[in-house]
Amino acid sequence: MSLTKEYFMEATEACPVIPAVKNEEWLEGCRESECGIVYIIYGDICTIADIVRKVKEMGKKAIVHVDLIVGLSSKEISVDFIQKYTAADGIISMKPALIKRANELGMFTIQRFYMMDALTYANIVKHVKNCNPDVVEFLPAGLPKVIQYLLEEIDKPVVASGLILDKEDVMGALKAGAFAVSTTNRQMWDC
Repeated sequence: MSLTKEYFMEATEACPVIPAVKNEEWLEGCRESECGIVYIIYGDICTIADIVRKVKEMGKKAIVHVDLIVGLSSKEISVDFIQKYTAADGIISMKPALIKRANELGMFTIQRFYMMDALTYANIVKHVKNCNPDVVEFLPAGLPKVIQYLLEEIDKPVVASGLILDKEDVMGALKAGAFAVSTTNRQMWDC
């Protein structure tokens, strides 16, 4: 079963904390997470296929943050590489061209934004309309007012991530309307 927006919504409704793995130890640790989705935020062009394979062997969907894979460029060919040489279910990227290319290839897409100021906020709306990702993710998660405003402007599920320090941060983001949170904080992986 390929990763669809519907599957993503169902999986994150059942377990709204998505593990983001950044090394082999954490990859093994996510085996115990109840979430059926894993963000892969490490690796290189020589290891990414094996990392994805391990996630898939756990029975989970693998979403690769292509901007963080060593050896890949910011060109569209990086998305082609991920699709051709790995079994990844989707990608995360901050780069509009990569999101557009992944959409052309029929991959599941998460467009990520770092919320820094009002200009960044204005650009989110523009880029979401232009790139049409399946999901929008923004950092840091601890901005509940911004989550609420963003949801009024875009018709996409929102994942909040970054600086998730405790359950209060998880609950605050979810209460504000985020559909899920993604975190490297392993203490939060238990739904």
